[in-house]
Amino acid sequence: MRHGRWLLDADAIQPLEHLDLRGLPEVVAAQRRWAGVARRAVRAGAEPERVFALARAVVARWWEQAFGWERETAWPRRLHQVAGGDAGGDLERWRIVGRDAVVFPEVVAVAGALLDPAMTELVWADSGAGRPRALPVDGRFCRRLGEQVGRPWLGPLAATDHGGPLIAWMGSVIRLRRGAGGPPGYGNDPWWLRQEHQAATMAGQLRVLGKEKRAPGSGTMWRAAVSAEQRMLITSTVDSAQEQLLQLRGAQTGPTADVARRLLRGLGHSAGLIENAWKRTALAAVNGGVPLQEVARWVDIPVEVLREMLTADGPEAGG
Repeated sequence: MRHGRWLLDADAIQPLEHLDLRGLPEVVAAQRRWAGVARRAVRAGAEPERVFALARAVVARWWEQAFGWERETAWPRRLHQVAGGDAGGDLERWRIVGRDAVVFPEVVAVAGALLDPAMTELVWADSGAGRPRALPVDGRFCRRLGEQVGRPWLGPLAATDHGGPLIAWMGSVIRLRRGAGGPPGYGNDPWWLRQEHQAATMAGQLRVLGKEKRAPGSGTMWRAAVSAEQRMLITSTVDSAQEQLLQLRGAQTGPTADVARRLLRGLGHSAGLIENAWKRTALAAVNGGVPLQEVARWVDIPVEVLREMLTADGPEAGG
C-alpha cells in the first residue's frame, strides 16, 4: 500500500497495477494499525509474517463464505468502491482482484485478536478448561471475535466452520494449554498454517478463471457450472467431516460405554456430513449437465432412488 494505492501482485496476468483506496479510509487506517500489531507479535515471540498469514487465511475463508451472509454489507460496498463504483459487470474477477484490499481491515483485527492473551483465555474457557468439552456454537471467543471485526452476528458462523484455519488455531491453543500432543502430521504451533488452509493467490485464481472462460461451453468446467456458494458449502461440509474425524483420534480410552458413545456419536455426525456433501455434489453435477444415469453409476445407487433423494433435498434434478 502506498499513497492511497493498493499495489497488486505483479505476477498476476491482469491490466491493473494498483487499486485506488482514496474512498476507503478504513483500509488506509488498518495499514497504520498493522505496524502496532506486528510489534505485539514480536513481543509475543511470534513472527509477524506468520501471524498475518494465519489471519489472512481466516478472513479469506470468510470471504468465500460471505456469498451466503445476508447481513454482510461492508465488503460489497468496498468491492464496488475499488472497482470504480460497480463490480457487477465482472464480479468474479473483481472478487479475486479486490479481495486482499477489501478484507485488509478485518485481517488486521483478527491478527490482533489472535495475539491477545485475553482472547486465548476465552478459547480455553470455551473448551471446558480442566473439563474438556466440544467447542460450543455460542462460544465467547468466536462471539467476541465477531464483535471485534464489527460483525456481532458472525460468532456462530465462525464457531461451526470446523474445517477451517480458525478452529485449527483454537485446537492448537487448547492442546498447548493441556500439554497434549497433536494428531499425527499436525503440530501444536498455533501459527503453523496447513497448506490446505492457505489463502489462494490472486495470480492462481486468475489463471483458473481464465482457463474456465476459454473452455468450450460453460458447463464443461466445474467452477463455471457450479455457483461459488455451492462450491463453498461442499468444501465446508467436507472440511467439517474431516475435523470431526480428527477429533476421534485417541478417543478409545475410558469406560466402554463412554468410549462407545463418543465414537458412535462422532462417527454418526461425520457420516451425516459426508452424506450431505455427496448429495450436494451429485445435485451440482446433475444441474451442471451431467446425465443423472452417470451420477447414479458413480454413487452406486439406482437412478430412480437418486432422483427421489435429490428432488427431496433440493431443486429438481432433472432427467
